[in-house]
Amino acid sequence: MCSTGERREREVGWATGEGARVVVVGKGGVGKSTLTAMLARTMARCGATVVAVDADEQRNLAATLGLDSSAMSAIVPLAGDADYIEEKTGARPGEGSGAMLRLNPDTGDVVDRHAVAAPDGVRLLVMGGVPRAGGGCLCPENALLAATLANMRLRRGEMVIMDTHAGVEHFGRALARGFDRALVVVEPTFNSVQVGLETARLARELGIVAIDLIVNRCRDQQDLARALAYVQGMDDSKFGSITALPFDQALLECEPSISGLKDDSPLALAVTRLCRQLFEVQLDGSEQGALAGVR
Repeated sequence: MCSTGERREREVGWATGEGARVVVVGKGGVGKSTLTAMLARTMARCGATVVAVDADEQRNLAATLGLDSSAMSAIVPLAGDADYIEEKTGARPGEGSGAMLRLNPDTGDVVDRHAVAAPDGVRLLVMGGVPRAGGGCLCPENALLAATLANMRLRRGEMVIMDTHAGVEHFGRALARGFDRALVVVEPTFNSVQVGLETARLARELGIVAIDLIVNRCRDQQDLARALAYVQGMDDSKFGSITALPFDQALLECEPSISGLKDDSPLALAVTRLCRQLFEVQLDGSEQGALAGVR
């Protein structure tokens, strides 16, 4: 994280002039929500305008970002706001089958109406999912969720980063369509790498060009080497970059929130360096020493 511990009021240097839309994908339990929260808060503290999107039906991102229980209880997921869904799509939840849906609704007001404030100036947008068993057709909800993400137009210095459901289901709903970059998170295990490579393949099919591999919770160089051996044995696809993030005991001690993680912890330093590499953040001298991966 930025070493000052405060939001920096300066422009972030992006690889493009139109901001960035980043989707974090991978197997369940590999640390997607943690990485999403750390990237969101780090980029916000370094001057970016950040919207963090929770597209995981488990809705853990609010707690990971550091919202308290009262703030979390007040969140209304976008998919659970029946009036907003009807306003935008022309049908209420459960009524989509046979109804005439507006498949490209105007969602330009979604952040102002539904995002909640999170630490470091991040704005959190919770998408939500199936509200109840046997709830009927999800056509209006899916149309709204897909349009919300597809229609977000970003300016320089703005960033949308989306945490996703475990596995590949979100690709079936095309929620990641139009994103600029996919971060494929894996652990140094066979099953994790296998799912990660499948998500990478589907991201390419959606037209995401920049795809990076994040090997999380590496205890040493042997962990990284094992993960890369699995990758080479299953898939010859090339990643834009490969980054190892270290296992950090301090994260277990402060979970579910990352708020207690110190800026000079191994994981925080590694994520800061990742931001510099992927998003061309200009760092000062103290931050240049951040870990690139596992030492």
